[in-house]
Amino acid sequence: MLSPSHNSRVLDVFPWLSVVSSEEWVKAQPAVRKYAANSRIFQREEAASYGMFLLSGTARISRIAEDGGESVMSILHAGEVCALFVLSGLSSRDYPGTITAESEVEALFVAKESFLGWLHRYAEIRSAVFGGLLDGLLRISEQVDGHRAEALDTRLTRALLRMPSEQGLLLNLTHHGLAVEIGSSREVVSRALRRYRQQGWIETGRGWIRIIRRDALESRLGD
Repeated sequence: MLSPSHNSRVLDVFPWLSVVSSEEWVKAQPAVRKYAANSRIFQREEAASYGMFLLSGTARISRIAEDGGESVMSILHAGEVCALFVLSGLSSRDYPGTITAESEVEALFVAKESFLGWLHRYAEIRSAVFGGLLDGLLRISEQVDGHRAEALDTRLTRALLRMPSEQGLLLNLTHHGLAVEIGSSREVVSRALRRYRQQGWIETGRGWIRIIRRDALESRLGD
C-alpha cells in the first residue's frame, strides 16, 4: 500500500484514479518504483500481472524483433497510460512490446486485474484512458501526414522536373492532371504549387506552369 505522500503524488498526476475506493486500492497492491535512464521497466512478463502508470520522466515503447533489433513504436510521457497495455489486456492477448526508461522515471504498478476492472466500472477512468489513447492516435496521424506531405512534395517536384529542362519553358499542365499523376488530390497539389510560386520557383496560370528556378526544385531532391 502506498504512503500518504505517494497517494498524493499519484492523484496529482492521475486525478481520475481518485474514484477508486480505498478497498479496491488496497486490493490492487499499488507500488511506486524508480528506474534509472536506459533501464528496462516493463515487458511481456510484467504485463501479464501488472498495469503501469508513468508518474515522471519519459519512456520508449518498443518491439524487439527475433534478431534482437529494436523498433521504437512511441514515446510514453508522465501522466499517460501505455495504449498497448490497455488494448492487449482488453483483447486477452500478450503484451507485444517493452518499455525502457529514456530518463530517470518513477512508475506506479497495480494489479492488472484491478486496472481492467476499473476500466469497466468507472466512466471517469474509461474517459481518461481512452481519451488519452485517442490523443495518441491523432498524434500518430499527424506524424504520418507530415511524412506524407514530404513524400508529396518529392513526387510533385519529380513530376515537374521530368519535363523539358529549358528554364522558363511553359508547360501545359493542369493541377488536376498533376494530382492524378502523383496520386493526390487537386486541392493538395494546388496548395503545394502555391507554396512553390510564393518561393519564386514557378509561375502558374490556367492550364499551364512555368519553371523559373529549376535549380531550387532540384535542390529539394538532394541531387
